[in-house]
Amino acid sequence: QVQLVESGGGLVQAGGSLRLSCAASGRVNSIGTMSWVHQSPGKQRELVAGIFSGGSITYADSVKGRFTIARDNAKNMVYLQMNSLKPEDTGVYYCNVHSTNDGRDYWGEGTLVTVSS
Repeated sequence: QVQLVESGGGLVQAGGSLRLSCAASGRVNSIGTMSWVHQSPGKQRELVAGIFSGGSITYADSVKGRFTIARDNAKNMVYLQMNSLKPEDTGVYYCNVHSTNDGRDYWGEGTLVTVSS
């Protein structure tokens, strides 16, 4: 199995920036897609950004041009650079990875981002 630990969340004013990090451990050789998922209070989880092992990237329309996802396979980490933050970006951000070994998704416990106006 894969274990994930997120970090980098915090309180920031609108227009500011944060950089989220996710460290993976365990069966890291089986990791395929790595992604960041946003959970706003009372809403469904939304895929914010995803990156495949081959480098293909997808973003939610709401964050295009503001967020950047990157991965460092040597360090088994994935990052989310968040710029021009808006109050609607507030919520918990979860790191998610898909295992090609067992076909399962693995989740971290999340890191809280709060954007004030």
